[in-house]
Parts: sequence; C-alpha cells; structure tokens
Amino acid sequence: MPPQPDADLSGEPLAGESIAVVGAGFGGLSAASYLAGAGADVTLFERNEHPGGYAGRIERDGFRIDTGPSWYLMPEVFDRFFEHFGRSSDDYYDLVELDPLYEVIWKDGDRASMPADREGQKALFESYESGAGDVLDEYLADAAEAYELGMDRFVYPSRSRLRDMVDTDVLRSGRALPKLRGMDDYVGDYFDSEKLRQIAEYKLVFLGGSPYNTPAIYTLMSHVDMNLGVYHPIGGIASVVDAMADLAREVGVAIRTSEPVTAIEPSVPAATPTFSVETESGEPTDRFDRVVANAPPPHVERDLLPAGTVDRESYWESRTYAPSAYLSYIGVEGDVDLDHHTLVFPTDWRPHFDDIFDEPAWPDDPAYYVHVPSKTDPEAAPDGHEAVFLLVPLAAGLDDDPETRERFRELVFDDLAEHAGVDFRDRIVFEETACVSDFRQRFNAPRGTALALSHTLEQTGPLRPAHRAPGVDGLYYVGAYTNPGIGMPMCLLSGEHVSEAVVEDVTGSGVLPSVVPTSTLR
Repeated sequence: MPPQPDADLSGEPLAGESIAVVGAGFGGLSAASYLAGAGADVTLFERNEHPGGYAGRIERDGFRIDTGPSWYLMPEVFDRFFEHFGRSSDDYYDLVELDPLYEVIWKDGDRASMPADREGQKALFESYESGAGDVLDEYLADAAEAYELGMDRFVYPSRSRLRDMVDTDVLRSGRALPKLRGMDDYVGDYFDSEKLRQIAEYKLVFLGGSPYNTPAIYTLMSHVDMNLGVYHPIGGIASVVDAMADLAREVGVAIRTSEPVTAIEPSVPAATPTFSVETESGEPTDRFDRVVANAPPPHVERDLLPAGTVDRESYWESRTYAPSAYLSYIGVEGDVDLDHHTLVFPTDWRPHFDDIFDEPAWPDDPAYYVHVPSKTDPEAAPDGHEAVFLLVPLAAGLDDDPETRERFRELVFDDLAEHAGVDFRDRIVFEETACVSDFRQRFNAPRGTALALSHTLEQTGPLRPAHRAPGVDGLYYVGAYTNPGIGMPMCLLSGEHVSEAVVEDVTGSGVLPSVVPTSTLR
C-alpha cells in the first residue's frame, strides 16, 4: 500500500476557497479533482478543444491517434488516483497488458522481442551474454529496491520542505547514495553487452534524459516495465484523459475548454491575495483566492504575470531541458509489419544523445520509436488500415524550418525501410507532424521541449522547482516541471502534492517555509 497523502485531502478543508487551474494536462486535471474533492470551488481553463495538454488526439477518417504519451505504465498510480474518489479505472476504460512488451530492432540486422514473463526475459538476456539471465534477476531486484526507495520515500510523499527532508524514512535511505552516479556507468556493472545496456537504459528518454546525464536511481524504470508490465488503454491515452475529465466534472470542477488564459493578475496590495484570470475570449471571470498553473512556469512568469512580478530568467536559462521531438501521425492503408511498440536503435547511440544534449544538431543516425496502436486496439484505425505514431527525440531549440523537417522525414522513412523492412510511404492515407516550433507555439514550451525539465541529478526529486511559486502568495505550479517530474503517473502525483500544499496553506498546517533551492529567486 503506497503511503497516504501528507495533508488530509478528505472532508472539505478547502470549503469556501475559489481556485482557478490553468491548463488541463494530467497535472491540471489531477489537481482540479483533488482540490474540488477537498471542498474548493474549482474552475479549470484549457486552451485546446479537449483536455489533455500534450496528451492530445487526432480523430480523422476513422483513425484515432494519441499525439503525446503512448506508454501506460505504473497502473498502481492511476488506481491510487481513482480510488481516492471512490472510483476505479475499470469504471472508465479497459486495459490490455502487452506481451511482448515491445520489440527492439538494431540497425545491424538484429531484432529482439521483450517477453512479459521473467523466464522469457532471462532467456533473452542469456542469448546475448553468458550468465546475463541470472544477472537480470539481480538487476531487477536492485531496480525494484530503487523503485521502493524512490516511490515510497520520495515520490508518493511530497518532499519540498525542511521537515520532509529530515523525515526518518529519508534518513534511512542512505543505501540509495550509490545510485546517484551515472546510469550508464551503473548498468555497466551488471551487463557488458551494449545491446542489453540499451534495453536497460532506453526508458530514460521517457524522463527526458540520457544514460550519460541521468542518475542511476532511475534503474527503477526497468522495474516499471519488466516487473510491473506495459499496458494499453482501449481508446488510447485519450480515453484516460476523458476518464479524468469525467471524474473532475463529477466532483464539481467546471472545465472551460477553448479558452486560453492570457493573464494572471494578483491583487495589489496583497494583504489578502486574490487573482483575476483573463482569457482570450475576453469574457469576465470570477476572482479567485488561489491559482494553480499547469502551464510551463517560465511562460507563467514571463507572459502571464504582470511584468516584474517574478524575475527568474537567468534561472530558467540555466536549466537542462528535456528533448524535443520530431513526431509523425500517420494513417496507413493495409498492414504495417511492426509490433505495438517498436524501438529502432543504432548499435552505438551515443552520437544521437550528444546531438540532443551536448552539441545540438539533427541526428544523422537516429534512434527512434514507432507505435502501432491498431495492433492491439480496434478503435485506433478503420478496418484494413493501421494507425502509426513515429517519434524521434531531438535537441530542444533546434531550427525546424519546413525544408529541414521534410529532409529529416525522408531520412527516417529511409532508415525504417532499410533496417525494419517497413516502407508504407505509398499507402499513407493522411499524415500530420509536430516538431520543435509546434511545441513552442502550442504549449509555450521553453525551447520547444516535448517534455519539461530533464531529470539530471541537479533536477531530480526535491531539486526540481517547488509547487509554491516564489514571490506570489497563492500561486502554485503543477505538472512535469515540478516534483516529482515527467510522465503521466508523476503528473498525477504532482496534482496530489500541490493540493496538499494548498490545504497546508489554507489550514495553517504547513509551518515551515520551502527550502528547495529552485524555489528561490535567483
């Protein structure tokens, strides 16, 4: 049983509070529901037609394709969210457990499917390196311990205050210190095979990092997929978004879609802070006691708050941002001979990571991911067709003019044809793309990141930006930029944590100020 919330979100500790939530991504939907469940009057503003944020959807010509997250991992976190409100995820959507979990295609002609069962996984590892099957047991036991330490002591509890960091559970977690070294170095203690190391490390892309800049505590991601399993919700991730939006409305949240927020105005003087929220529609809104922003904090501070309210430009400029991406959403006539999840890797992927984090450039030999949800989900494509989602991680901030994007598209499709034996270019029914500039324009994402802040050691756990916005009482941040970080499960928990912070501030139960370095003005 995961730890319970630090602050009591039951009952109605927020009765009489009026709260605006800006942005209906996973963090915003989660926070809105928890806040409303605690008695607040909550209005959720979303700039797009549908809630979901990055987790959008394309519905066209009988196809339904998720535009953002496509891996459903850590089902216990989703269960925790729905159970808080007396519901179950089963009340809203159906899950299918994948087997195999995914296929890896290497560009030297080798292919491997990852079984869902442990014995199959061990046999696969043994086929690449003598003794690696038994070593896998040791590695996954270590990954499970990292998961327990990370989740039960740092992720489920909100660790953003001094009293939290001197908790005895934290003090007993000293055995996690060796996992603060680099991931690639750490995994190399277990496996010599470069391919096995890639299998163990590829999940770091989900966290916006690389094996060379992310601490080894994130070996926990191997536990997440190889021990806990990989799932697909029928209807795609959009069905999970719809479920969360339905639940939010059921607990009293007013969701206002197609209504971009253009300004957040704190009252002056701020003895009893309240906020006005201006939207593109120009229609007046009520004043709010508090605001929770699921938009990127740099955008909030630079573009939504009055000029000079918060000045952290140098701080945000110094951050390590997670990758952007080249994305292609494709409807294909006929069959596509790929698994539900397919990873295509060069045998040496270090140059691609260098192109992302060290010397930003378009990769010549990219690693990439192809998702064919219609292999599992009949709702994803009409009969006789496949839905395809293709993702190539890129450096944030790249110039992605139309000519460059088209050249890269052809490079990737040529690569897919050569190394996976799949070329469907003459059978495309429709195709849409997204890239760096789209993330910048659609989501106000700094440098066009497709995720948020990377999980480097300096941006992990309590070193991520705090939930309480600096210098503006009553303004809070939720989502991938804050603790605990990137990914749908983490954003769900971020919504819980920010709600705890609001309850603490309203009830006076939070007696010590935040001491997290990223919460300071610098």
